[in-house]
Amino acid sequence: MGSYPATMSAFLRVFRDHWLFWALLASALMLAIAHAFETFGGYAPCTLCLRQREAYWIAGTIALAGILVTRLPTQRRLRWVFDAAVALAFAYGLYLAIYHSGAEWKWWPGPTTCSGGGGQVSLDALSALADGTAKIKPPACDQAAWRMFGLSMAGWNALISLKLLVWSVIALLHDRRPA
Repeated sequence: MGSYPATMSAFLRVFRDHWLFWALLASALMLAIAHAFETFGGYAPCTLCLRQREAYWIAGTIALAGILVTRLPTQRRLRWVFDAAVALAFAYGLYLAIYHSGAEWKWWPGPTTCSGGGGQVSLDALSALADGTAKIKPPACDQAAWRMFGLSMAGWNALISLKLLVWSVIALLHDRRPA
């Protein structure tokens, strides 16, 4: 029977060596969760929510490209480039999530197009308001629609983005070491 540290070390090695796959899986899972909150929970995304999803689309696309490219034996040495690009995508997501959380906590103002001012209204929207058929109130970026343990979706996204960024940097540092 193997020791716990050896087993954990083996698990971490497999996890680190296949980081691009895990980054792709994490990105897809985060997008699925966001869409489930929207579809089944009825939480319409605000502008910053949608921008945070972009970070996962970017990270997932980079991870998929990295998986495909680094499967070629001659290109395996480029894995660190994809690790770095995924880390940047998760860093961008972390920035957006912190910005969004701060706007929700009123630490700083959110974007004017998302916080109730400065947006444009179409004629269709005005006629729906006049007819009384407008059913959806656009969500504001500075109001948390949902919280769990005191954190909004943006707050949880910040923690998850931070975790994914750290794991990306660990994979990057491992893949940059000379063979």
